[in-house]
Amino acid sequence: MNISPSKLNTYLMFKLPAAYFTGVRTKHLDDTTCVVSVKHRWVNQNPFKSMFWAVQGMAAELTTGALVMKKIKESGKKISMLVASNNASFTKKATGRITFTCKEGNKIDEAIKQTIETGEGQTVWLNANGVNADGVEVSSFNFEWTLKVKA
Repeated sequence: MNISPSKLNTYLMFKLPAAYFTGVRTKHLDDTTCVVSVKHRWVNQNPFKSMFWAVQGMAAELTTGALVMKKIKESGKKISMLVASNNASFTKKATGRITFTCKEGNKIDEAIKQTIETGEGQTVWLNANGVNADGVEVSSFNFEWTLKVKA
């Protein structure tokens, strides 16, 4: 099975309902880039009438994680993936539609290659930036993914 935006969105509905019901949706996925968006609504807002930081985090993590899942699937190997660490910064109130983009598929390729060749776990830091409809960055998330070939 190929991993596609529509299959990821269905996966969210059944496996990650909090992300699905808050409006997180995959819009684009290819070998280097993943785009996920979420619209500010009553169900995902904080008391300050902007998008709750955790909803932004779910969208950002999916942006990087979908790329990792796609690359693992394409490798044909059984490889575990786990977020070991993350950090974020918030620069503007998140209202309207926020679009997260990760363009670092090439970093994942190298980490998967290394873990397959050496059998040792690898880590890769991936970034997802969230921008509003005006193209202004509202948040930036970094996730440290660990990858290891399963025995």
